[in-house]
Amino acid sequence: MAKTPVPELLAPAGSLDAVRAAVANGANAVYCGASKFNARDDGAQLTLDELEQACLIAHERGARIYLTLNILIKPREMAEALEYLGECIDRGIDAAIVQDIGLIRMIQAVYPGFEIHGSTQLTVHDASGAKVMQGLGIERIVLARENSLADIREIRAAVPGLGLETFVHGALCISYSGQCYMSGMISERSANRGSCAQSCRKDYVLRDAASGTELDRGYLISAKDLGAWEHLSEIAAAGVGCLKIEGRKKKPEFVATVTKGYREFLQRVERGSFVEPTFEEVQPLVQIFSRGFTGGMYGGREGREYITRTQPDNRGLELGTVVAMDGDEVIVDVRAPIAERDGLGFEPPAGGHLESLGFSAGPVRTLSQRDGVWRQAIGARRSVPVGWTVVRNAQVALLETARASYAGVGQGKRRRVGLDVRCFGSAGGPLKAIFSAAGHAVELRSELPLAPAQKRALDVAQLREQFGRLGESPFVLNQLDAAGVASGLFLPVSELNRLRQDATEQLMQQLGWDHDAELGARRERIAQSIAQVHDDLPLARMAGHAELVAEVWRIEDADAALAAGADEIVFDPFLRHPFPPVSQVAALVARVAEAGKRFRLRLPTIVRPEERKKLDKWLALGTPLLSGHLGLLAELAAAGRDVHADYAANVFNVATARELFALGASGITPSVELTVEEIADVTAPWQGAGFEVFLHGRPEGMTLEHCVLSAAFDRTPTHCRDLCTKRHTDTRLTDPAGYEFPVATDYACRNRLLHSRPVEGSEYLPSLWQSGIRRYRLVFNVPGDRVAERVAAYREAVDAVARGAAPSRRPREVLGDAITRGHFARAV
Repeated sequence: MAKTPVPELLAPAGSLDAVRAAVANGANAVYCGASKFNARDDGAQLTLDELEQACLIAHERGARIYLTLNILIKPREMAEALEYLGECIDRGIDAAIVQDIGLIRMIQAVYPGFEIHGSTQLTVHDASGAKVMQGLGIERIVLARENSLADIREIRAAVPGLGLETFVHGALCISYSGQCYMSGMISERSANRGSCAQSCRKDYVLRDAASGTELDRGYLISAKDLGAWEHLSEIAAAGVGCLKIEGRKKKPEFVATVTKGYREFLQRVERGSFVEPTFEEVQPLVQIFSRGFTGGMYGGREGREYITRTQPDNRGLELGTVVAMDGDEVIVDVRAPIAERDGLGFEPPAGGHLESLGFSAGPVRTLSQRDGVWRQAIGARRSVPVGWTVVRNAQVALLETARASYAGVGQGKRRRVGLDVRCFGSAGGPLKAIFSAAGHAVELRSELPLAPAQKRALDVAQLREQFGRLGESPFVLNQLDAAGVASGLFLPVSELNRLRQDATEQLMQQLGWDHDAELGARRERIAQSIAQVHDDLPLARMAGHAELVAEVWRIEDADAALAAGADEIVFDPFLRHPFPPVSQVAALVARVAEAGKRFRLRLPTIVRPEERKKLDKWLALGTPLLSGHLGLLAELAAAGRDVHADYAANVFNVATARELFALGASGITPSVELTVEEIADVTAPWQGAGFEVFLHGRPEGMTLEHCVLSAAFDRTPTHCRDLCTKRHTDTRLTDPAGYEFPVATDYACRNRLLHSRPVEGSEYLPSLWQSGIRRYRLVFNVPGDRVAERVAAYREAVDAVARGAAPSRRPREVLGDAITRGHFARAV
């Protein structure tokens, strides 16, 4: 029987010690970020010199280095990002992990042949999305963390030539990566720009909006850590080529411990003898860092057990319980022995980290051991109640073992340029030496003449000894030819050293000129490639009249928006359970057409393979479409459908916009994380034509595969629709500051977490109009939205701007103060 190919093991590193820890413990590759343009902007970054050192360390041990270049790039950053990547390529990186589609295209233009991996923030979760990535020409895509094994198999079958990578360990984002706008809306720290404020790790209260009843409280959207060790054999068999460990901000000891554990598990896969690891084998992975573990969604949704609920941070390893206090010692029964100086936590039986106690273990005495349980007396700094849970959050022995594993990993051998030397000379004349390196040569002559030797004559050995003393220079001596030097001659060592020093200085200067020339040529290539993007665009269309687009999810709201002056109705039947009858929506389509207006159907951003058939009856309506799902956009546009790209497509720059138009998009809504000025930069080549702006409403701040409502009642996900369709049709999550975030449970039982306040952008209408933008979208996705009143107010404001007047203040009067200006004036 053929063996299953063993996937590459990819480890994280936020420091040089973490790089050493990874390669010493079996990583095939290491991913790390440099000081710019990566999704960890507040730490876990290497300087360029450290990045070069990381490459030397990894390459010496046969491992590769992948640079994380995984944020969205603004138009005015594109040239700098490409130059910075060039510097990183010069330092020795093997590939880059990239989120921005436009940046991918620009890299291919400037650095042809360089290896590119698509980031998990591209939200690839089905075959159609993977096909878009394959069409882009990248080598590998990091799949969404939410994919099941069945999803992966279907994707593998659809794109057999595209490398697949998936996460197997570490922190989980509760939202689909690339679809989290919540952090940016709250704090201007955008997850798509490397500044995630971890809004998901706060404690929340879930309430029924109608009754005010509290349904749940705790860390309700704080996912446990991923630990997919039990699925490794199936993941490999599904065709995944790379297994990724999350944790660039983790300490080197974490990297060492986790990498070692997965390397050992993968050896079983390689031997064809994989069995699920035992508690003892997994214990180090839990001990080194754990919020509690989940196997992820490889086997399907986990419901209530997917989230931490009682704490958001490292908990460590639960060992046992407190059985007594005896003086200044706490007596515990534990399933693994505790040692002095171990970090301990003690939690009340009901759980909860706020009430917990903690301290480092004092002297430890083992009182008994029986049936895998140790009774120990531990020196305690304070009294601990009987019955409390014992948790070890730091184990001294494990940390020491981890550090020892990479202590012997050195700095890596520096890359040096080969230096060849040819020498000529005869008695009474100078020694002539020609030094050659990297296509350059310098010819030097000694200031002193060659003289008959009194003791040791000049020979190859002496020349090699003196010319080979190249120290910290970038050179290493290769060939030395002294056939042209007469025998029996002498030249002082100081003169040989001077020749060597002069030669290396001149060669380094010439290499510097080469480097400067290459940088100049690179900047020119970058400038030309950026200019080419603009040159390749079709001529901009003249801006048309103002169009007001109303997005709704209820038929009665569509009628109200139509009557109030909307030019186009976008209808989202997928936002909440249950689906409206297709026949009623078809009748709505007819009414919109009779009114001389347009209708567009909004498709979900997430459509897992098993859900694809649910779209068919809606697509059969034959209407124009709106979608933030790149795969669906490309597939349906290729079939001749009118598909507008939604803000979830994350259009941040001209190159990305061009790529979406090339995929067939009929229009684009740029990212909701752009300012007015940045929107103008993105749309300028088209003079705004073909673009639409999200002007009012609540963006979908997160898209969660997890359902907070079913978890609150400990119901099986997708089998509890009575909760969201009958008992609690309007639920809200309230954060510690009192802001309420509406929760929409969509057609596939996933949650769309809406922003706490609606965006109100009417004051920016003159600037948007000046940019040539004529389409403005109003979004109504919460029960109770006063659709007719708001549409009428915005109709008045937009028409005023179209006449050259100041926008009406009517939208602000209607909405009041409970609004946000979004990112129109707040850059991320």
